[in-house]
Amino acid sequence: MKLRRRTQEAKNGAPGWMVTYSDLVTLILVFFILLFSMSQIDIIKFKAITQSYREHFLDFYPSIIPLENPAGVDTEQPDKDKASEDSLKNLLVEVQSFLDKNGLEDVIIANRTERGVVLVLQEQVLFDPGEANLIGGSHEFLNKVGELLTNLPNMVKVEGHTDDVPMNSYRYPSNWELSAARASSVIKYFIENHKIDSSRFIAVGYADTRPIVSNSDAENRKKNRRVEIIISDPKYKQDDITN
Repeated sequence: MKLRRRTQEAKNGAPGWMVTYSDLVTLILVFFILLFSMSQIDIIKFKAITQSYREHFLDFYPSIIPLENPAGVDTEQPDKDKASEDSLKNLLVEVQSFLDKNGLEDVIIANRTERGVVLVLQEQVLFDPGEANLIGGSHEFLNKVGELLTNLPNMVKVEGHTDDVPMNSYRYPSNWELSAARASSVIKYFIENHKIDSSRFIAVGYADTRPIVSNSDAENRKKNRRVEIIISDPKYKQDDITN
């Protein structure tokens, strides 16, 4: 008997090799897409990473050859800071010497804080009670300060402070108006008599909101009625000078 061969039925779909080839092409496409996406560098992030690398890595492993002027480094800033600090120290010494010579240590205090050189003047040094016009006796000290300020570029803040006794007059309806007017009078004196640029000044009236002692008796209230002159430290943030 003669055997008959079965006819192979044609298979539907693409040949098997085509599936493998398609997978290979797809993988290659994905590979190139990944390469392309990785090549798109966010310049801001790149700079941030570079800066972080410089600060945390290069500081520990500096170059053998020192750079004359590293990029982004202000080589003059330390000198400026030192000059400014020396100027404030000299100003403080000059003021304290003036106070000692004229016996004003009990009514004017000069000290150095993070804000700069702070001069605290009690009311009787500058004004009559309830008034904001400078008395004649105030001119000598203000002239000394004015002379020193002409040699400095520093910003100057002048604060007016009162006690908690209510103020009620035609000119000054409350302690707010009185304290602000007193600060303005001091600034006006410096501008008119020493030709200091008005843009260097800030005037603030705090009324009785910032006492240095409690307003429990007449002596304490006397201490709270004051004007403070702050010759600011340039390193102190200018945004914080009003604090």
